[in-house]
Amino acid sequence: MTADAPEPEPLEITGSVAVVTGGAGGIGRGIVRALLERGARVVIADVERGALDEAVAAAESLAADHGGEVMGIVTDVSDFESVEHLADRVFAHYGTCNLLFNNAGVTSGGGGKPWEQEPNDWKWCFGVNVFGVAHGVTAFVPRMIASGEPGQIVNTSSGDGGFAPVPTASVYAASKAAVSCFTEALHHQLVREGTRLRASVFYPSGGLLPTGLFAAQRNRPPELARQRGGTGRSSMTFEELKARLEAAGRDVKVADLDELGRFVVDAVAERRYIIARDLDDTVDLLHRRADAIGRFEVPPCHEIGL
Repeated sequence: MTADAPEPEPLEITGSVAVVTGGAGGIGRGIVRALLERGARVVIADVERGALDEAVAAAESLAADHGGEVMGIVTDVSDFESVEHLADRVFAHYGTCNLLFNNAGVTSGGGGKPWEQEPNDWKWCFGVNVFGVAHGVTAFVPRMIASGEPGQIVNTSSGDGGFAPVPTASVYAASKAAVSCFTEALHHQLVREGTRLRASVFYPSGGLLPTGLFAAQRNRPPELARQRGGTGRSSMTFEELKARLEAAGRDVKVADLDELGRFVVDAVAERRYIIARDLDDTVDLLHRRADAIGRFEVPPCHEIGL
């Protein structure tokens, strides 16, 4: 928290209204399950209608067992009108929103050399990862402030960019660096304005994440398709990435997304700003980066090993 800011009251998850973008799969789905286990009323927002319907159907019994509710709304976070429609639906139905998880994310489609990334790679990746967060904040936060209720905005970043870049994923890393910086600014402003809201930045961690992020090209709009042949690298499934890392001699630990979702929701209830785990190596890297900057040198980066 900000050093001179009063400690905010803990959040009550049971009965709260939570919106999770990108909630039909991956980390988002784990967060949805964790919220429902604690009796929250959850709105799943996702761009994939089929995946959204399946996620809602799968979550209904969990919601009923714990006294919560679940509903799904098709949402394209890169389109402000779509996100504003989401906010309209949420506030019309529930009259409030206590927890906003700006979680939807994509890669740029395979990474590669920075100079080989195309304008459409930037537009698509930043449209979802950066503008998606901005649209969520713009559509929801003024109404959340006006409600006078305590709440939390949780923006999903990444250690790739949020802490240090992986050079072969420059566009993605740049987008996640933007999310981290924006969230910090958002938090400071929420405190200075005397609101009952706070922000958190979530760094998915604890192992390789079995999500659809690595094959996010399936949702890439045709108008943002690559025009120049791309970087020579294609996106891959989680299984393909895991196999490549293992072939390169890496010991791959796979994260449990349901357990990670519970970890996130517990941290949100405590109103923690940084939501991450296994940060010892990251802290060492950040110190080395700071030392290099102090010497006017290029800071060290993350290396994925491929």
